[in-house]
Amino acid sequence: MKKQFICADTRVSSFAQPIPAPALRRAFTLERLPKSASLSICGLGFYGLFINGKEITKGPLAPYVSNPDHYCYYDTYDVTDALQLGENVIGVLLGNGFLNPFGGFVWNFHNVPWRCSPRLSLELCISDGESTFTLEADEHFRTHASPILFDEYRFGETYDARLSLGDWASPGYDDSDWADAILCDAPRGELRRSTAEPIAVTRRIAPVSVTATDGGYLYDFGVNTAGVSQLLLRAATEGQCIRMTHGECLVDGKLSCANLTFSGFPLYETHSYTNTYIAVDGAQLYTPRFVYHGFRYVFVEGLTEQQATADALTLLEMHSALAPLGDFCCSDDTVNRLYEMARISDLANFYYFPTDCPHREKNGWTGDASMSADHMVLMYDTSASFRQWLDNIRRAQLEDGTLPGIVPTHDWGYGVGGPAWDSVLFNLPYVLCRYRGDVAVVRDNADAMVRYLEYALRRRDEHGTVAYGLGDWLPVGQPADQYDAPLYVTCSIMVIDVARKAAEMLRAIGRDEQADFAAGVAADMRSALRHRALDPETMLLEGNCQTCQAMAIYYDILDEQEKPLAFARLMELIREKDGSFDCGFLGMHTLFHVLSAFGETATAYRMITKKNYPSYAHLIETGETSLVEAFMPDGVSCGSHNHHFLGDIARWFTYVLAGLRPIDATTVEICPDPVEDLTYAEAFYRFPAGVVRVRWDREGDGIALRVEVPEGITVRYNLPKNMSVRIVE
Repeated sequence: MKKQFICADTRVSSFAQPIPAPALRRAFTLERLPKSASLSICGLGFYGLFINGKEITKGPLAPYVSNPDHYCYYDTYDVTDALQLGENVIGVLLGNGFLNPFGGFVWNFHNVPWRCSPRLSLELCISDGESTFTLEADEHFRTHASPILFDEYRFGETYDARLSLGDWASPGYDDSDWADAILCDAPRGELRRSTAEPIAVTRRIAPVSVTATDGGYLYDFGVNTAGVSQLLLRAATEGQCIRMTHGECLVDGKLSCANLTFSGFPLYETHSYTNTYIAVDGAQLYTPRFVYHGFRYVFVEGLTEQQATADALTLLEMHSALAPLGDFCCSDDTVNRLYEMARISDLANFYYFPTDCPHREKNGWTGDASMSADHMVLMYDTSASFRQWLDNIRRAQLEDGTLPGIVPTHDWGYGVGGPAWDSVLFNLPYVLCRYRGDVAVVRDNADAMVRYLEYALRRRDEHGTVAYGLGDWLPVGQPADQYDAPLYVTCSIMVIDVARKAAEMLRAIGRDEQADFAAGVAADMRSALRHRALDPETMLLEGNCQTCQAMAIYYDILDEQEKPLAFARLMELIREKDGSFDCGFLGMHTLFHVLSAFGETATAYRMITKKNYPSYAHLIETGETSLVEAFMPDGVSCGSHNHHFLGDIARWFTYVLAGLRPIDATTVEICPDPVEDLTYAEAFYRFPAGVVRVRWDREGDGIALRVEVPEGITVRYNLPKNMSVRIVE
């Protein structure tokens, strides 16, 4: 499609001067029914597409969320069956989206150079078998302000039903009082077709309670997730104003958004996560279009007592439409609930790519995604979405190899994250290559990976190690950056890990010289780190903490003969904390796997399931329904109550408790480690060749094991040696 854009208004919407979302329409006549018709649309920031009065948009928040100076994404639709003889109409609604993210001032998005009014590029190609007709976005489109008076990606939407345009996207509509569209500058980014999974509404959730409070009504949906609240308003009066404020916490029984604000940014105090609907007479249904929220509770103002029924508000849960690949369950309901909480947080934070939270930020924090890649690929087919986001990550990389901590971004976040965050450039291709057999994604990212390793080498200190960015973020019960693990230890380990993975991936695509370079980076930095951080007598790493010991073992910083003593030191550190974990999110990614590797699965299980703080099960005790940003004592805010980067327990449940461990795209290891409290565990995973299923049931002093493996999958058995195992055919 041609990179020709139109807009309705050159003014840029802001909090101080909100500009209504524009509606655009184009009527045209067909004398013969088409044999084929294809419509490509780039509607930025977001669009809604209608043909002859019927909406055909692929899903909410189309087409994608990207830096429009890098890429402008479009979608293509087969509209053959949507067209008719005679008059036809294309209708488009445009929202601000990421083209005008004026509510993202915390990350300097209000000052990005691409900010402008919403704009549209469109191309309709019709063939009747004898001739071809092409229609493009031009000044023949007609425009009018829509009833959406305000829309901001993070904060909310205002809709005035009194300004309804009627059947504006249908044939026969009188648009004589509409204005002509304006030919305008195109965004600077390259036009690309979006191949990521669309956003979809996957569940309708009814409230579990409705409570009159504080001059309004508090709707509790019983789960902290993401989407929109759909309003069903009966017996409304014209001009009635309904305000719906979204949040995830209650204080003294009332909705509180205090945990969703940022100090030093007063706009967060004056602009909450609110949708406003102004009614006409009678019954009506309102679904917000250009926004989504992370929430469990909605405080609704403006309803009468008669209108405040349970069905007046419905939570439409939405996220990227990822196909499921795996699942897990066992006899312990606590473990099942924790697995479900991990699933909820993964999906609530997957809007085209993994985000760090679905409410206050909605940013693609790279470290969060990197640490979650292992467990996400076990649960969902993230291939298309990861590949497209990787395109944006590479495009955001500077010539010197520097990566930002969030993608998309403009100038905020470069150098903020450090190696653990930057590892996203390696870990996403690695999981897709290893577990899904996708070698092409390695070829796409190979040059960028080498450039980053060269950058990391330039960041070495006099010891040959690296220490830049963030480290073991959000340690238990502490401020985010008050971690025990020295920054140079965690940063150096992460560079070692990604260099090794790069060597493996580069060799797989025949780039042996670059693979040798990457392997050399890993070996040199491992030697430097050991020399600086490791006490060879005690096998303790500097920091004397669970994170350093677990990461050193997990990432093979230690030789095999050294690991038993290092593990003994780790167990001492755990006992010093009364059997509890004491890590940030980097340590949490490794700790339980290391414990199981050394025969302490029961210890890991108790750490996770004990009901007192700190533990995962304690989250259930305190009423959480999704995973949190950090483990904090009762009464201390953890910031976000819907984060996915602590969700690696889902991988541990599948690998260890059920014993289903994918080795690569064609190999599975069956290695159950039944803990005493469980009577059964089961899991499945859909390999490219088919589904592998594993289930064990306790049988006296042993277990009965059932395994289903399709042709094309190699099976390795690593069965427990301390109990009898009967394999059931």
